[in-house]
Amino acid sequence: MRPVHQQYCEHARGLRLNQTASVWLILLLALLMANLPFISNRLFSVYRLSAPKNLAVRLAEMLVWYLLLGALGLYLEQRNGQIAPQGWEFYAITGTLFLTFAFPGFTYRYLFKRS
Repeated sequence: MRPVHQQYCEHARGLRLNQTASVWLILLLALLMANLPFISNRLFSVYRLSAPKNLAVRLAEMLVWYLLLGALGLYLEQRNGQIAPQGWEFYAITGTLFLTFAFPGFTYRYLFKRS
């Protein structure tokens, strides 16, 4: 009989996402996380604020979501193999992509007229 730790490790290895699934997971989470600040009036969709969120708070919340998503992406990349070196270009592109993903939420919050 194998030790419990070894059985757990074998089970965890069976749940490993392949590289394509990891990329799609990150892209779908990025689309969701980029729009969360604009859809919800709560801070991080949890904490109720006394005043409505302004654009600066929403952008700061987006930055935190971007960093958390980057940490998850780094973790998944490390689990799938070696981590590719990333320069400033990588962060510029992923940051603008995250801002582009936020466009539907921004449009809903600021450009649609409420009746």
